[in-house]
Amino acid sequence: MDCLTKFNSPQLKTLHRGKVRDSIRIDDQTRMIVVTDRISAFNKKIKTPIPTKGAVLNGIANFWFDQTKHIVDNHIIQQVDDYITLVKEAVPIRVEMVVRAYLTGSMWRGYEAGQRTFSGVTVGDGMVKNQRFEHPILTPTTKDEDDTEIDEQGILGAGLVSAAIYDQMKEKALAIFNFASTFLRDRGIILVDTKYEFGLLNGQLIIIDEMHTPDSSRFWSADDYAKNPTAVAQIDKEFVRQWMLSNKVNGEVPLVLIPEIIAETSNRYQEIYNTVTGQVFYLVDMPSKVRVYHNLVKAGVLKSAVVAIVMDDLSQKSEAARLEKELAAYDLCVQLVLLEDIDELSATYNQTIEPVAIIALGQTQPTLDAHMSVPVTSNSKDALRGLNLHALRTALDK
Repeated sequence: MDCLTKFNSPQLKTLHRGKVRDSIRIDDQTRMIVVTDRISAFNKKIKTPIPTKGAVLNGIANFWFDQTKHIVDNHIIQQVDDYITLVKEAVPIRVEMVVRAYLTGSMWRGYEAGQRTFSGVTVGDGMVKNQRFEHPILTPTTKDEDDTEIDEQGILGAGLVSAAIYDQMKEKALAIFNFASTFLRDRGIILVDTKYEFGLLNGQLIIIDEMHTPDSSRFWSADDYAKNPTAVAQIDKEFVRQWMLSNKVNGEVPLVLIPEIIAETSNRYQEIYNTVTGQVFYLVDMPSKVRVYHNLVKAGVLKSAVVAIVMDDLSQKSEAARLEKELAAYDLCVQLVLLEDIDELSATYNQTIEPVAIIALGQTQPTLDAHMSVPVTSNSKDALRGLNLHALRTALDK
């Protein structure tokens, strides 16, 4: 099965590419989140994607957004593809609300080294690895590359959020965590710790980003924890981390995964989806880009194709405007482009999700022919033919 590793469309502006998610501008009120099959570990971008991972993460996050909307509203508008969700544009709060129910992970490493206060929360002596806290605790961090520990005083002192809103964030984060912990306990899963991100929409607190996914949370099997609490394995991408640690080369973890690890990781993500949602994971067996393209056109997010009219100087602007007017009847995305950097132009149009044709004006055609993988022509009719879309062929017949 192929993978979706990057979203490209000249019709939409890419705001940010994270380790896993591509964030795309739709309009001032709407953003599109594309959850790709990219995977990271140890703060490194692994070169090998994991088939279906993006769809699993998107499906699990949206499942939880729906399950918890009685606790706090969220940014979801509509899931338009297994990998893609339209969300409301909110003002993000630059604090990650980390909720922990067990002494493990980085907190345990700090505790073992003698640290007792974490983000303003003091933990007593005598605890052991993976021990459960009497009540879940909040250990917030800054929302940046380092995820630095920060306490409430630091958050309010830095003006990251008002005291009233922060009180709501604390209340909602713990309420969601407790709800999800009970929900998962009935499915034999322990929610160990997680992080929540909040934003403001018209001044009201909402939850954004993702929720209770294998990338943002730590899960254990309740049965495994009961048998051996100090050696319980995580039900997430810890499987990948352990393989990387066991296969270091010259002290460096590998960034390319072998086929067996790729297949097993994909299966594990799907099993998590099945267990959490109670539904069997299913993805239509067709190339990801084909499915995404058709779903985005159907949802009205994309026009069916792009025609780029490329000029070599601005003296051709009137000719470009005439061609743009000719093409207006076909409900396409038409873009007027001044050729300045051929590498930038080819990066924009060669790997798009939708069909593209280029009309070359002036002396641009030989250069474009040499660099483009899409049809290049000198007139609008040939550009339409080159797109080879059924609706266009019907229109041209008429």
